[in-house]
Amino acid sequence: MSARRYVVATEDEIPPGARKIVTIERREIGIFNVDGEYFALRNRCPHQGAALCEGHVLPALESSGPGDQRLASGRLLQCPWHGWEFDVRSGQSWCEPDRMRVRAYPVGVVDAGEASGFPGLVPGPHVAETYPVRVEARRVVVDLGG
Repeated sequence: MSARRYVVATEDEIPPGARKIVTIERREIGIFNVDGEYFALRNRCPHQGAALCEGHVLPALESSGPGDQRLASGRLLQCPWHGWEFDVRSGQSWCEPDRMRVRAYPVGVVDAGEASGFPGLVPGPHVAETYPVRVEARRVVVDLGG
């Protein structure tokens, strides 16, 4: 089965620090922009089914060793019901990490020419024949070729 790609937004719709929740194939998916990188997670907490992607995005605490702590940019998604935290980049939980994980999806930015041009639509297998059209002396001209 080939990958199914969906256009879900333009870059300016999801600036750094923002998110957008969309429905694709009856699944709600949250798309997050973390410092210019995009990540997508299923909008369902694996614990009790809360709308996970509506939770707070928090910074992670990083350390290279004792005495060194710093806050990284926001990349932990906190479940709005019970506060469980998931890494936005991978869906990995930090509460029972061996058991709990939320589904993550790959996200990329493509040029407008690569996309179908119709947000939310997937190109079908059939393509209708088209012809070049131009305007000459205020008349619309269809070119059927030679």
